[in-house]
Amino acid sequence: MLLLWVSMVAFSTMATSGLGADGQSRAAAPACRKAPNVVLVVSDSLDGRLTFPPGSQVVKLPFINFMKVHGTSFLNAYTNSPICCPSRAAMWSGLFTHLTESWNNFKGLDPNYTTWMDVMEKHGYRTQKFGKLDYTSGHHSISNRVEAWTRDVDFLLTQEGRPMVNLIPTKTKVRVMETDWKNTDRAVNWLRKEAINYTQPFVLYLGLNLPHPYPSPSSGENFGSSTFHTSLYWLEKVSYHAIKIPKWSPLTEMHPIDYYSSYTKNCTGKFTKKEIKNIRAFYYAMCAEADAMLGEIILALHQSDLLQNTIVIFTSDHGELAMEHRQFYKMSMYEASVHVPLLMMGPGIKANLQVPNMVSLVDIYPTMLDIAGIPLPLNLSGYSLLPLSAEKFNDDHKLKRLHPPWILSEFHGCNVNASTYMLRTNQWKYIAYSDGVSVLPQLFDLSSDPDELTNIATKFPEITYSLDQKLRSIINYPKVSASVYQYNKEQFINWKQSVGQNYSNVIANLRWHQDWLKEPGKYENAIDQWLKTHTKKV
Repeated sequence: MLLLWVSMVAFSTMATSGLGADGQSRAAAPACRKAPNVVLVVSDSLDGRLTFPPGSQVVKLPFINFMKVHGTSFLNAYTNSPICCPSRAAMWSGLFTHLTESWNNFKGLDPNYTTWMDVMEKHGYRTQKFGKLDYTSGHHSISNRVEAWTRDVDFLLTQEGRPMVNLIPTKTKVRVMETDWKNTDRAVNWLRKEAINYTQPFVLYLGLNLPHPYPSPSSGENFGSSTFHTSLYWLEKVSYHAIKIPKWSPLTEMHPIDYYSSYTKNCTGKFTKKEIKNIRAFYYAMCAEADAMLGEIILALHQSDLLQNTIVIFTSDHGELAMEHRQFYKMSMYEASVHVPLLMMGPGIKANLQVPNMVSLVDIYPTMLDIAGIPLPLNLSGYSLLPLSAEKFNDDHKLKRLHPPWILSEFHGCNVNASTYMLRTNQWKYIAYSDGVSVLPQLFDLSSDPDELTNIATKFPEITYSLDQKLRSIINYPKVSASVYQYNKEQFINWKQSVGQNYSNVIANLRWHQDWLKEPGKYENAIDQWLKTHTKKV
């Protein structure tokens, strides 16, 4: 069925856009009668490296591949913060994380914040949103909040369930993530019954939960969202022989931040190669299911005769480590966690183009406005992607701000016990922590070490210094780290006061309950000592 859909859409696109089978223009496309429609599909936790070799050889993603052939794919696209809410806040605001102070999954944008969709609606676009948004403050669990606020406390507690797999042993179960499928159906029905009748251009957003791991049982060891869940139908889309078992550094040789992350994610124990391979296989299968939902949207556009005048964009809020660097989830500056897919196709977008430039999710905001012909605000952190993807590079594009050869990502949430900052350039990845002094930085040459196994920061001090100076010219990261430290303490004090006499019982039974309940007095005392210390100053 999926291959049939791909064939149908491919034929339609080539026929309406004048593309040959090789993606090259054969005749001028008919002029659009109105500004193009825009559809943005955002997955959760999809590793961008799966959209190009060698990652693309592991799992069949026919609709992502279709977008690659008939549109532009960005080979070096990154999240601006590898966790759900802060990443999405950057995407919807066009601003870096420290500018909106979207510090963790509880602290995002104000609900009344003016997003790119609000601006497009003001300029005449019809707008609609379905599925996961998660860019405003006030969401996620108490555990998630408290773990982020107390990351500077001098203790080490397991905060997640051990990563595990769960299989539906049937080849007929297609709709595994039912919530995502329901939202996809709602989006499809909206396209077919409402959007098709609009005389104004429209913008549609669909947010998916997949391939984010599923919640695990609420008691015992498996507590949290650590279950990779799929069916045989999707598992058959995975090339098991092509799955790579990642190399791990010995626990004693891990960077201290990595060790903290691995421990809190319950990943410092023993894992067999079969366990690791299964986790990765199930994750890839979950990616295949997400790809099929993207396909439903493309098919609906095609069948409604909307595809030829609609720009489709696909991306993800962040990636998924899937046991690389002895971790699952995200909250890391390693490639599996921060590298995201970013593909565009539609009128005016060059076909079969792979862009190597560094781009990031803050670029979504200016790109959306640029597509609509709306002047861009001058305060944005991001840059329009149209000059990099346009079929015709005209004088208007020459006047636009050119994208710099670097991107910034930062992290201030749970499972990492220091604010983290990544500067990614053409060859280098530089990662700084906290105040830039108390925690050693990391430097990776991705051209020779794509798996990021060798930190060469001390081996190349001049390069390390140069990149650090560049990072400091973009963000005063020691000052930002101090601000986050103060925020965490204030938020924890407010929360502690809000629970009153129930404090000891509530804090003991959060996700770290198995460790905490062994020595509750010890951990409460550690928090008391932290609260007594003075605020970090820079």
